[in-house]
Amino acid sequence: MAQVPTGSTFFIASAFAASKTTTIVTNASEAVVTVTTHGYTNGDIVEITSGWGRLNRRNFRIKSVTTDTFVLEGADTSSTSFYPVGTGLGSVRKITAFTQITTTMNPQSTGGDPKTVTYKYIESDVEYSINDGFTATSYTLELDADSIGSAGYAALKTLTEVQTDTCLKIVTRNGALIFQPCTVALNEAIRMQDGQINRVNVSFNGNNRLTRYAS
Repeated sequence: MAQVPTGSTFFIASAFAASKTTTIVTNASEAVVTVTTHGYTNGDIVEITSGWGRLNRRNFRIKSVTTDTFVLEGADTSSTSFYPVGTGLGSVRKITAFTQITTTMNPQSTGGDPKTVTYKYIESDVEYSINDGFTATSYTLELDADSIGSAGYAALKTLTEVQTDTCLKIVTRNGALIFQPCTVALNEAIRMQDGQINRVNVSFNGNNRLTRYAS
């Protein structure tokens, strides 16, 4: 069923647990990660760093938790061409708090488009094109400038100062989830426009592909 943005809510990861070393990351339709006595539970959201560039710095929900293992829901690492065996180790850290960003307006996404390389052989009069990856995905929001005293505004301001990796969480009106690994850039210069409320802009600059869940 088609959806509109109205009713969507936005959150920023404002606290993380300590990083833990991964000792095994499997090649599977959904990667199984081994971390000794990790202490995580089903449904936790984690950030993973990995020697696999397609997995590195992304955010996933975890499931099928045991004492020492968990599954990264939706993380397909089955291709050993893209995910060479034994080279995906790194670390993982749990997001322990999301802070809601309130009084949001005019959300926009950019990037995620294919980067195309066009070439032509001398003996041919026809050009060819191949895909060379994708552009970085980012989001922007406008906020009511008077939200300066809110917890979400404070979190965005802090993350802008420190420029550490974080995660933008979007919950659509039908309950679908989007997790965008990113850094934050809050522009506190107030945008004044006749007939409109005063606004400030915030950008969420993507670190890798986003992760989507239907619910």
